[in-house]
Amino acid sequence: MGIVAGLDSAPDFTRIVICDSDTGALLRQGYAAHPLESPEGGRPCDVDPQAWLLSLGEAAGGGLLEGVQAIGVSAQANAVVPLDAQGNTVRPSMVGGDKRTQVAAADLADALGGREAWAQAVGCVPQSPHAVTKLRWLARTEPDNALRTAALLQAHDWLVWQLLGRPARRTTDRGGASGTGYWSAATGAYRPDLVELALGHQVMLPEVIGPADAAGTTPEGLLISAGTGETQAAALGLGIGLGDAVVSLGASGSVMAVHPEALVDRHGMITSLADATGMHLPVVTTLNAVRTLRGTAELLGLPDLESLSELAMKSTPGAHGLVLLPYLEGERTPSLPHTAGTLTGLRRESMRAEHLARAAFEGMLCGLADALDVLRGRGVEVRRVFLLGAAAGLPAVQAAAPSLFGAQVLVPQPADYAAVGAARQAAWALGVSRGTLDPRTPPAWQGAVAQVLDPGEELAVGQAVRQQFVSVREQTHPGAFG
Repeated sequence: MGIVAGLDSAPDFTRIVICDSDTGALLRQGYAAHPLESPEGGRPCDVDPQAWLLSLGEAAGGGLLEGVQAIGVSAQANAVVPLDAQGNTVRPSMVGGDKRTQVAAADLADALGGREAWAQAVGCVPQSPHAVTKLRWLARTEPDNALRTAALLQAHDWLVWQLLGRPARRTTDRGGASGTGYWSAATGAYRPDLVELALGHQVMLPEVIGPADAAGTTPEGLLISAGTGETQAAALGLGIGLGDAVVSLGASGSVMAVHPEALVDRHGMITSLADATGMHLPVVTTLNAVRTLRGTAELLGLPDLESLSELAMKSTPGAHGLVLLPYLEGERTPSLPHTAGTLTGLRRESMRAEHLARAAFEGMLCGLADALDVLRGRGVEVRRVFLLGAAAGLPAVQAAAPSLFGAQVLVPQPADYAAVGAARQAAWALGVSRGTLDPRTPPAWQGAVAQVLDPGEELAVGQAVRQQFVSVREQTHPGAFG
């Protein structure tokens, strides 16, 4: 029996899980918050990577890693770490969806010839979170720092490099590289010309290694696997495969699914990511998910989402004709950046709080069903939908999601699936290094324990509600999906 560790360096904390390498059974775990000072109203946009190391050390305290033979690292996506020629950070890491870079994203898109040109080049259109967009902002806003930048790493690359003692060789994986905006999942190659387009000059980029490869071994003999981004690690931890999709309910929403090939979308609605197994992970995002529910709860004077769900359950499917297009922040899927939300179907009998509450849940889920249909329309098979996020446990979500999505819905038990996925990757690399596992197939760990919800007899009703939503969307925004 081997023992492996999975380390998830999320935006706010580090979680470490220790697992049996054969079965994935959780043996112990550690946790520590990042020592960050968040500005009022949100997370910091600039973070000293040393904060990630400090919380890592704290989470691993008390002998947590004793007996561990391999470590996998998952870390927040979209955190770019610029290094100088000596390997020191040029400036704090730019993390998350940095609003400062919105103008840079539009500028960069135009510089290559538009959305379709970017989609063809690297499978995504520059958005504020992408590393390539942050490089453009750096060149325009901090030219001295841009000139000093000699190498680029992402959060998980930098942590792996630190764990290995900062060797000359720097590595990344397909999953992390595919989210930068300068590596193509379709071709498996970097586009250094796009780095130069953004930053103004060439830099050293980490070597992209295979899913089951080791990044290296510490002097103490601890194997470090390739590492990957949080999205890819969570997919590996959940155990999803062909026919599975994941719908994440955050303030905004995302839909991703496993697919055998990269998808190039000329409209830019699909971000063509690679996964952590050698397959692909096309992603479609919406700007309005749980923020739709929170806005409705505030409008109705309700204290929380649980109260909104309870109220919505007093209504019936279709919300007595009320339809909410939940484009409160504009929308990305479909591409309607400057629009607003729309509420239709107001009649005297429908003007009740419970019907508006129901319309909010149905509108949010129909918006995500639109995102699912973008993938289905490109040949992606969706038999099961894993529903993630705190709102996935709300009765109103669980009552409506299966019939609106037209698929079986699984609600996994809460867990840090990114950390579990990182541990599974470590077990894979360890097994391959010992000749006991196939480099093409990850270890067969038990998948997530989940509540299973089937559409059943409600399928026809749900699809009628969905069609009502689509009709209103087409009338209000004709041709939004082309």
